[in-house]
Amino acid sequence: MGILTVSDACSQGERRDTSGQLLEDWCQTEGHVLVHRDTVPDQTDSIVPVLLGWTDGGEVDAILTTGGTGFGPRDVTPEATRAVLDREAPGLAEAIRRRGEKATPYASLSRGLAGSRGGIFLANLPGSPGGVRDGLQVLGPLIQHLVALLKESETPHRQS
Repeated sequence: MGILTVSDACSQGERRDTSGQLLEDWCQTEGHVLVHRDTVPDQTDSIVPVLLGWTDGGEVDAILTTGGTGFGPRDVTPEATRAVLDREAPGLAEAIRRRGEKATPYASLSRGLAGSRGGIFLANLPGSPGGVRDGLQVLGPLIQHLVALLKESETPHRQS
């Protein structure tokens, strides 16, 4: 698993990365091996190389990002992610937004994407701890199945 926090303030040490820490804690609790964790500023030219390196590096089967999904002028995580993805999974991104709307009407403002590059799953989560929790409510039960599908492994509905 790779966790990428996209935040100017966190990358400059001006703010604690609580959302990235929530994702790391979740990985540990769920038994996912955390291979990469990094923080970059809200800049496409900082985000894309990390995502490409992790997706093409062969060390992770999933990457979760946090931050940079809103409507602010520096929120460019979806655009950077779209440049990396081979295939989008709009239903997953919408499910994350729907889950978030139970807690706040602002959840619909998230522009996060989900999809894959090769056999690697990638999803953008909001930068707020609540947005990360909402995203994990949706992705948590699905992530092993998603990875198995991308690796063309047996799943309960696809058996050899």
